[in-house]
Amino acid sequence: MRLPLILLALTLAPMAEAQIPCGGSFGGFVDKLKAEARDRGHDRRTVERFFAPVRQDERTLRADRAQGVFQLPFTDFARRVISQNRIDNGRRNAERWKSVFDRIERDYGVSRGVLLAFWALETDYGQVQGDFNTLNSLVTLGHDCRRPELFQPQIFAALELYEHGDFDPATTTGAWAGEIGMVQMLPGDIIENGVDGDGDGHVLLKTSPPDALMSGAKMLQSLGWRAGEPWLQEITVPRDLDWSETGIETTKPVREWERLGIRARQGSLGPGGMQASVILPQGRNGPAFLAYPNFSVFFEWNQSFVYVTTAAYFATRLEGAQPFDAGNPAPGLSDGQMKELQRKLAARGHDVGGIDGILGAQTRIAVQKEQRRLGMPADAWPTAELLGRL
Repeated sequence: MRLPLILLALTLAPMAEAQIPCGGSFGGFVDKLKAEARDRGHDRRTVERFFAPVRQDERTLRADRAQGVFQLPFTDFARRVISQNRIDNGRRNAERWKSVFDRIERDYGVSRGVLLAFWALETDYGQVQGDFNTLNSLVTLGHDCRRPELFQPQIFAALELYEHGDFDPATTTGAWAGEIGMVQMLPGDIIENGVDGDGDGHVLLKTSPPDALMSGAKMLQSLGWRAGEPWLQEITVPRDLDWSETGIETTKPVREWERLGIRARQGSLGPGGMQASVILPQGRNGPAFLAYPNFSVFFEWNQSFVYVTTAAYFATRLEGAQPFDAGNPAPGLSDGQMKELQRKLAARGHDVGGIDGILGAQTRIAVQKEQRRLGMPADAWPTAELLGRL
């Protein structure tokens, strides 16, 4: 069963912002969408056909408010989603679609392990792509006042795909947040980065692996992927490292990290002049990684620190890296404790991005600052001790 690995903050292609007030009558909202579409120059009959089957979807709203999987710590999350079966299937797909991956690496510079990881985690290599009607989800979320500015532009992008013959409002399905296809891309991103990889004149991310993989690669390139460079590497760290220097907010040249005692657990580190960060998903006693500039591109695909680190690590496994050393991290906080911690951090003026019980990047930064202030090892891993001292 596919876990809800859906974007927490959606990557949007540049397009006009929402103009239509959220809330109110759903039917009235749809009428306003139709009027807006006509004002944008779309044919009246096309607009009527496109919106004819749309219905409000309560299941979409429930899914939008339930993403507890992201509350898991890195080691638990990674072990849950990275199975030997997924690794084996990834290697088989790498061989089956070798010519496509060769084109991707030549044209876009994106390593095959990265796309295989997204393909696996998002849809189990296309096997489970989601059963939410895409138009219903987009219109429901555009009507909902939680984040209408994210979803309303995607409705008009879906209309454009419909005009191209690449979207059926009645039958196109995908994830609850409107992503479509094997690597789960939003309509706006398909308009911006879609590639007809198999040469049939259409961009069909649900049924064509070449289309899906090449579109995903083009999107990553557009987000800043640097060709031929690493993204994440497991490391060993000395016990006397200044933990306050760790975290994605701090970068140093690789040669400087080497001088401080950082070593690759397998192989060698990247070029000495390349900037990198030491990240400790579960603190100084857990797994440790060196994150290179390409690691930041993963956050443009998904904003969850746990998901991003897992996807990036999985990509290295698919290219031959060994399983990570889990270490012996201190126990994490429960959902209630994490929310209490976030409230205390927010009360001290830190931006934690919401009281949601999820240890995201902003909460980690706040934790590290408070650890430093309190004279604790500033490794950004929240513990019961830190909660008590706050």
